[in-house]
Amino acid sequence: MAARPQVTVLCVGKLRESYWKDAVAEYVKRLGGQTSTFSLIEVEEDTRADSEKEGERLLARLPERAWVVACDGTGKALSSEALAAKIEQVCTDGESHLIFLIGGANGLSDAVRARANFLLSFGPMTLPHPLARVVLVEQLYRAFKINRGEAYHR
Repeated sequence: MAARPQVTVLCVGKLRESYWKDAVAEYVKRLGGQTSTFSLIEVEEDTRADSEKEGERLLARLPERAWVVACDGTGKALSSEALAAKIEQVCTDGESHLIFLIGGANGLSDAVRARANFLLSFGPMTLPHPLARVVLVEQLYRAFKINRGEAYHR
């Protein structure tokens, strides 16, 4: 694997239920040592369900230099192995900060999708946003295990 990147998951809204928080925390713990740093940042959800305002909040949190993956239903669905390969390639190409975005209930704004380097879909099913967050963090854990040649199916 290329150098260990900095990984950030940037999300709209807070997890309210303890079971979602616990699931995310478990995979964040498992990610320990596999990235140079891992952070999960939550931006305020717009109570009027305005994806443009939420998009502005997401964009404001992006550093100038980062490789951005937007989780969006219009994106490309990847297997776990293909996601691992994509991460490996991006790191090999010299990117040191990967940011994964998850929008609010109304999805991501056009401006956020335009800023993304890659649009990632979890498939044709609609997932509640807390579950999408769990799936993303679990898949990141799995991708780093794959790239290190370690067993990842447990």
